[in-house]
Amino acid sequence: MVTMTQTGSTNRKLSILFLFFIGILIATLFLSVIFTFKSSDSIISLSRSQSIDKCNCNANNPPRFDLESVSTFYDDHSFGYTFDKPVKNWDKKRLRWLKLHPSFSRSNKQIFLVTGSQSKPCKNPKGDHYLLRFYKNKVDYCRIHGYDIFYNNVLLEPKMSHCWAKLPAVRAAMVAHPEAEWIWWIDEDAVFTDIDYKVPLERYKDRNFIVHGWPREVYEEKNWLGINAGSFLIRNCQWSLDFLEKWADMGPQSKNREKWSKLLSETFNHEADDQTALAYLLLKDKEENESNKTYIEMEYYLEGYWAVIADTLKNITNRYNKIEKENKMLKRRHAELVTERYAELWEPYLKDAGSWRRPFVTHFAGCQPCSGHHNPSFSMLTCWKAMEKVLNYADNQVLRNYGFKHPDLSDSSLVSSLPF
Repeated sequence: MVTMTQTGSTNRKLSILFLFFIGILIATLFLSVIFTFKSSDSIISLSRSQSIDKCNCNANNPPRFDLESVSTFYDDHSFGYTFDKPVKNWDKKRLRWLKLHPSFSRSNKQIFLVTGSQSKPCKNPKGDHYLLRFYKNKVDYCRIHGYDIFYNNVLLEPKMSHCWAKLPAVRAAMVAHPEAEWIWWIDEDAVFTDIDYKVPLERYKDRNFIVHGWPREVYEEKNWLGINAGSFLIRNCQWSLDFLEKWADMGPQSKNREKWSKLLSETFNHEADDQTALAYLLLKDKEENESNKTYIEMEYYLEGYWAVIADTLKNITNRYNKIEKENKMLKRRHAELVTERYAELWEPYLKDAGSWRRPFVTHFAGCQPCSGHHNPSFSMLTCWKAMEKVLNYADNQVLRNYGFKHPDLSDSSLVSSLPF
């Protein structure tokens, strides 16, 4: 027979056991909550870290690797950036560098833009202002298309001054940027007047040097004005390094200068400068090489003369505005980051545009905005007015992504809001 004492003792034991299990459950839940908060903190911390890493300011940082274990051509004491230290086997060296840095092995459409000006202030009072605006235009173009740019304002080869100064800068850029497939030199007084347009590199898969001009003028008429050396593309390869050495050998620092001066003057009936030297190299490449690597581009303005272009911009603008009215998508507002995508929508309308398509590059050859020593066939005032018009015309293509435009191309200080 079970007594009351035994029943009470059993109930106390069950109560104690129940409380013990409740305690364990509470402790487990407490530890679980603490662990969850710690995990959440770790996730938040990781998320913040990833967010910081995605910041634009860090997006282009090179990948980390053991610097001491990697040896490249840069470690070779005989290697140099100047013409007195020729580089050999560049294609092999460059390929090895790209294999060591696979993240930089992009498509063969990559362009590195090089430009520059003198190291001292301009003699012309307005010169520095316009050089700044010319540079801004290039920075705008490169930002929109994802190109890197190098602005040089020192003489890398002291004896190669004035028009010859571009060659050392291009040569140094080639070895300083093995990741770049193409180096693009453009004079300081040239303006991108079609911000949307991109160089059709697919046309040049078998070429190594591209310059604007008229083939017949160079190859048949032997006219040094058949090209302009103010804008050219050169592939980053051994052939190009050798080509630059031949070009530089005709320059003022060369021991062969006198010989070349005589030959160039006889061939082109003009003094020996960078452009007559280039024309000679193009002529010889055509005559001596069946599969020549140079190409004179005449289907678009890789470099266009300002005096021909400036007065056409109004009519070109009217044609573009008319097309935009017929297709609202072309006028749609969008982020600057996707400008290239919207530029593609224009191509069907511009395919057969011919002369009313925006000129790609406008070059103020002969204006000399820094020195003021312009070509006597036109006035400095004519140059200033044309520069103002062309620069504002190009700037309007950039400003529209920010909701503004220059209503008057002759006044860069005025802007107005774009209507929706």
